[in-house]
Amino acid sequence: MRVALFVTCVNDALFPDTGRAVVALLERLGVVVDFPVAQTCCGQPQFNTGYRRGTEPLVRRMGRVFDGCEYVVTPSGSCAAMVRENYPRIGAKAVAEGRGSELADVAADLVPRVFELTEFLVDVLGVVDVGAYFPHTVTYHPSCHGLRVLGLGERPRRLLEAVRGLELRELPGAEECCGFGGTFAVKNPDVSAAMGADKVRGALGTGAEVLCGADNSCLLHVGGTLRRQGAPVRAVHIAEILASTGTGMFA
Repeated sequence: MRVALFVTCVNDALFPDTGRAVVALLERLGVVVDFPVAQTCCGQPQFNTGYRRGTEPLVRRMGRVFDGCEYVVTPSGSCAAMVRENYPRIGAKAVAEGRGSELADVAADLVPRVFELTEFLVDVLGVVDVGAYFPHTVTYHPSCHGLRVLGLGERPRRLLEAVRGLELRELPGAEECCGFGGTFAVKNPDVSAAMGADKVRGALGTGAEVLCGADNSCLLHVGGTLRRQGAPVRAVHIAEILASTGTGMFA
């Protein structure tokens, strides 16, 4: 099987280890991973801020960059949700405005091929035990887009529960938003910081060594709060845990 990795802007700029972990994990499972170097932003920041027309060139670019790829896998529920939920809306709006079906056609072609990492592992590859070893206590935060838009459900938890050496601890208020929300954190910094502090209190209450999530945007927000407090908990993307075998860069 061959997949194309859509690494996302946040991971490319700030969390390159997550992208490397996805490649290491998928290759260990026998998947050939391509990385189209022309990929850029999916348009989520622009769309969420109200610049729908400004998003359209990025929709077209995503269609071109990933044209012909059987599967497009991304370690980001929010970016997967942007493509699967909002690209069809952008296309439909363009059609309604009498500007043709190009964007709608791009969405119709791309949407069925885009998968968030954990759903690709469980639903497409049909694996739960990925051969990982991570001897640490971990608590899991389900980010809003993965939880509410993609409906990832228990997939991330099932993968974590199958990791050897890992002890999974319940996060109080797990389904509550961490407060990041992309531009929400910029427009409402005080509310965002208060929500992040609530999430940190919950994580600290578990006594876990690691706060895990499937979206580095949320982990950036919560992890920053943890670091500012000097808390003994580190934020780690689930891909890095699943790629870990106890040795090497993801140990």
